[in-house]
Amino acid sequence: MHPSPDERYPGTGAATDASAPVRRFGLTTATCLVMGNIIGGGIFLLPASVAPYGTVSLVAFGVLTLGAIALALVFGKLARRHPDTGGPYVYAREAFGDFAGFLSAWSYWTLTWVSNAALAVAAVGYVHVLLPGHAGRGTDLVIALAALWLPALSNLAGTRYVGAVQLVSTVLKFVPLLFIAIVGLFFFDPDNLGSFTEGTTGTLGGLSAAAAILLYSYVGVESAAMSAGEVRDPGRNVGRATVLGTLGAALVYLLGTVAVFGTVSHDRLVHSKAPFSDAVNAMFGGHWGGTLIAAAAVISIVGALNGWTLMSAQSPYAAAQDGLFPRAFLTKRRGVPTFGVLAAAVLASGLTVINYLLGSGGVFEILVLITTFSATVPYLLAAGAQIYFLLIGERDRVRPGRFARDLAMALAAFAFTFWLVAGAGYAAIYQGVLFLFAGILVYAWMAARRKGRGPHAAEAVPAHSGDAPTP
Repeated sequence: MHPSPDERYPGTGAATDASAPVRRFGLTTATCLVMGNIIGGGIFLLPASVAPYGTVSLVAFGVLTLGAIALALVFGKLARRHPDTGGPYVYAREAFGDFAGFLSAWSYWTLTWVSNAALAVAAVGYVHVLLPGHAGRGTDLVIALAALWLPALSNLAGTRYVGAVQLVSTVLKFVPLLFIAIVGLFFFDPDNLGSFTEGTTGTLGGLSAAAAILLYSYVGVESAAMSAGEVRDPGRNVGRATVLGTLGAALVYLLGTVAVFGTVSHDRLVHSKAPFSDAVNAMFGGHWGGTLIAAAAVISIVGALNGWTLMSAQSPYAAAQDGLFPRAFLTKRRGVPTFGVLAAAVLASGLTVINYLLGSGGVFEILVLITTFSATVPYLLAAGAQIYFLLIGERDRVRPGRFARDLAMALAAFAFTFWLVAGAGYAAIYQGVLFLFAGILVYAWMAARRKGRGPHAAEAVPAHSGDAPTP
């Protein structure tokens, strides 16, 4: 077992982090953080994306949901053991050492700021549906940057405002989506479903192809664990929020997809650019469905950006406590690591500017591919950490049946994440591994700095550098 952060670097450990801040996230807010981060803008295109493979895609969704719940339960177990800010980073470092912890933090940090840029770009199209007639590269860039910086400002105002925005945005997007999902069942027509499998892929081929598209629908399941330092009673509430948030997202995903499949004819659905809008129009007539869904999509994306902006700061903050990220990431105000928020917003803004002003779509696509692989690294390490903890310490302390259950759950979570890696595709894995290995230079630089300062240098680094008093 590796020593805790405060044993190795006095004054910078997780124990200080757990005791100093006012924990502002209750169970409801933590659940909304998980649900809001899972449900972004992609849900509004999912039914059309998987329709070409037939209704076997619903089976794929069900299988993936079981895997996501297993991963959620593992995060709950790990949070009970280590209820500290940083989530997957903390677990990987505690189980496997500094280098594994750094790889987890580096990969997760990459995932957050690049995916924030992708979410901001996705928001632009929906804004144009609400406010038509103002399209243009300059206007699009302004909208995308506003989508990035408004959530950043919310985060800089403190965790109290982050929680409020997350709660409101989750309700505003969850209610209309759930309404469509439930009401759509009353308009359900089996003739709209099409075949169980489409084309020549067969059942297994269709299941795998649909799963490859759906695999990343549950990225964000770790959100409560990542912000455990801000959650009240984290040993209890992080696990509950993770499972409840995942189940809530699964409910919207599954019922919504079934409702769209049953209300929009299959031939039309495979070519649809706005499947939920088409479903509303099919149920109630007219063309107002597009405006309604566009508004829900904008709210959904802004809520996801609000939560992911916080996530972009938490992992490097936890790593900086242990000297694995630059100490600037320790700067914290009102419960939020402010430097991390600003760094992620600036990097995402730069990527967005490149996308719009230089038209470098190839660069943008490469970085998005990196995020698809980057999401799996902290998940694999966290599941592996749980297996490690169980094998070295739990056999003598729990009943055999419970040990077997927890080990089976951890293995299922590992298998689910391994499936994510396989589904990412060769290009995503290739680009992601290159970027992951580039992080070794950063690790080498930070390790050299720590060694050069000597064993007592970290004592000069406060755990909450610049932390303002909280009420």
